[in-house]
Amino acid sequence: MCTGSASGSGSDTGSDSNGWNKARGVVLKALVLIGGALLLKRVTKSTTRWDHTRIVADSLAGEKFSREQASRDPENYFNIRWLSCPAAEMVDGSKVLYFEQAFWRTPRKPFRQRFFMVKPCSKEMKCDVELRTYAIRDAEEYRNFCDRPMEQRPQPDEVIEDIAEHLTTIHLKRCERGKRCLYEGSTPGDGFPNTWNGASYCTSELAVLKNNEIHKWDKGYDEDGNQVWGVKGGPYAFKPAPPSSFSDPFAPLSFPKFLEKKIEGSFVLQE
Repeated sequence: MCTGSASGSGSDTGSDSNGWNKARGVVLKALVLIGGALLLKRVTKSTTRWDHTRIVADSLAGEKFSREQASRDPENYFNIRWLSCPAAEMVDGSKVLYFEQAFWRTPRKPFRQRFFMVKPCSKEMKCDVELRTYAIRDAEEYRNFCDRPMEQRPQPDEVIEDIAEHLTTIHLKRCERGKRCLYEGSTPGDGFPNTWNGASYCTSELAVLKNNEIHKWDKGYDEDGNQVWGVKGGPYAFKPAPPSSFSDPFAPLSFPKFLEKKIEGSFVLQE
């Protein structure tokens, strides 16, 4: 009887164990299927127009330098500080960023100040993000905007009121797979009106790369199509880097007069 009882008990245990194993197998398969479905949904989820806008706006923001490029080719490129940060948001959701450029030795004295407005391209256009550049009504009031504490900056409603003349528009598209860039684009072929240094119009190209690197190429042309300002060898490459990590590859402390003219020929300096 003890043997029989023991034998019967073992049979029940084996049956329960087999049942549990089957149940566990069903649960595991279900979890795998659910996990796979969620992963597939995440991978195949389409990126919305506003997702593109956010990515581009985030990439434009921050402090970047062209130091590496200037070190390789100091005859044509200078170490320029790019600084941009969020300033306001329009009613339609467009992002407004403040932007300034300065020579790295004099970061508190920007030679270019603008507003960027970033928003989705309209559905009928063959692009993803529209980047508009505007003049600032009182640029001096915004000098070093991003370096100031929030309470010392012009507030969003003031920013919107101070958006002045429309200067350029760049239409950006997602880059094809395999390219270094995330987004790239340019102004229309005929550019935008510009009269600095004898120019008749100007063009601008921009690429957003991984790690928030920005490549930008601004050029001015006269009525005959001759380039009269801007670098000729390719776009400026701005890479994020802490200012404290920079050592001066250029000596002496001030540029000679003949270089000052070349610098002016590389940028549209504000009057």
